[in-house]
Amino acid sequence: MKTLKHTPVGRTVRVVKLHGEGAVKRRIMDMGITKGVEVYVRKLAPLGDPIELTVRGYELSIRKADADSIEVV
Repeated sequence: MKTLKHTPVGRTVRVVKLHGEGAVKRRIMDMGITKGVEVYVRKLAPLGDPIELTVRGYELSIRKADADSIEVV
């Protein structure tokens, strides 16, 4: 299983599945990350956390812990 956390900078991937439960999964979906959406990994913070993404035409930063629950292909 490849997750968003392990996607290199400069890659565009498609979300396959969201793992997690309850509020965490709901928060990720509210940010626009849903099954089938394309996500571009823009950059990584100097210490590696957070990850900056482009989703649905806007920029978004998420923690690596959240990115690890997003399965991509």
